[in-house]
Amino acid sequence: MKRLAYLYQTLLSLCFILCVCACKREVSDIEKVQEQLELQASAPNIVLDENNLSKAIVTFSWAPARPQSDDHMVSYTTKLDLVGNNFGSSTAIMNYEDDGVLSRSFTSEQLQNWANQKWGIPANKAFTLEYRVVAQWEGGATFEAPEVRTVRINVQPIKTVVFDADKVFLDGSAVPGITKVEMPKTLENLNQYAFVLNLEPGELQIPVEFEGATNYIAASDANSALKDGAPVPIKTRESAFAWKIETAGRYRIVVNMQKATATIYSAAQDLTAKSVVWTNSGVLTTSEITDLWLHGAVNGYGTPIKMNCTVSLADPQVLVYTGGRTGKSKFILFGGAITNKDLAYAFSCPPTAAGALQELTLTLGKVADLSGGTSSAQRNSYYTIPGGTNVLVIDLRNMTVLAEKR
Repeated sequence: MKRLAYLYQTLLSLCFILCVCACKREVSDIEKVQEQLELQASAPNIVLDENNLSKAIVTFSWAPARPQSDDHMVSYTTKLDLVGNNFGSSTAIMNYEDDGVLSRSFTSEQLQNWANQKWGIPANKAFTLEYRVVAQWEGGATFEAPEVRTVRINVQPIKTVVFDADKVFLDGSAVPGITKVEMPKTLENLNQYAFVLNLEPGELQIPVEFEGATNYIAASDANSALKDGAPVPIKTRESAFAWKIETAGRYRIVVNMQKATATIYSAAQDLTAKSVVWTNSGVLTTSEITDLWLHGAVNGYGTPIKMNCTVSLADPQVLVYTGGRTGKSKFILFGGAITNKDLAYAFSCPPTAAGALQELTLTLGKVADLSGGTSSAQRNSYYTIPGGTNVLVIDLRNMTVLAEKR
């Protein structure tokens, strides 16, 4: 009996010792790594500089990670991305830094291009970027946990294209009168503004109002000299910008928001309406085209229908029809006498490659080729204007036609 009691006490003691040892192993902590990597940006908020595109606008620098034995080799990987992208493989700008390099800079041009082309940020919208540095070790007998640091910066982009505008104006000392002149949208392109007016020697400004704020259209290169008749790349900015008008006279001003261009034509370089030469009632005639007539199944081949086209303020060779007639038709210069309607100069789809007449149907929203002439094949070729069309854009400069439903 004493022996059993002894064994029982011995077993209890042994169990106690084992439990104590097990507990000691469970609560034994791994020595905490003392990380030393530090990362900072040259500024928490930056404004991209359009006047110094190739100059560094922000620099990220970091202190070295914790030292290790000579058997370990440390390397630094850096990543730049838009907040929310989580440094995805398709969005992050990643670099493997050379040994001893502890900083990286980016230019205004780089950030602006990535914002527009890689990250899909709408023009003129501010955004926030994340920059991450990862220090990791290779070699050595033990695994060393990497050190990771991330910092954010807020970015104001270069104001380039105005995609939205409530109103666009012409203003400055070159504009006669005491009030600025509002530019209308063109019918053929609702992202384009145009106006024709007389200007005086002085300064021409193009203010843009949007959501209560006023900015100014400006040449991207900040050159205020007039480039007569040439499209000039534009941006917008908060401070006023003006083109210099040296000569008084009639000017055509076109602002294309899609292409981000402004074109100013003086009378010397102004665009003109399209003219064609044809035989009208046996008389060789030169006609300036400012309107057209529909003729074909659309009018039962009877009296042609005058289209009452609007001549574009951006280009007098662009005619816009909003009458809403649909069906098979060609677009003709009606010669006056009813008997001449079938011999008039006609625009429609091009004849076939073999020179035969052709009948095609326009597709809503798709630009189609246009051809014009007085040959039998051309005069007997037709386009069908599809149902639902309420805008027809006839571009006689580029010889295209576009049917739209707006």
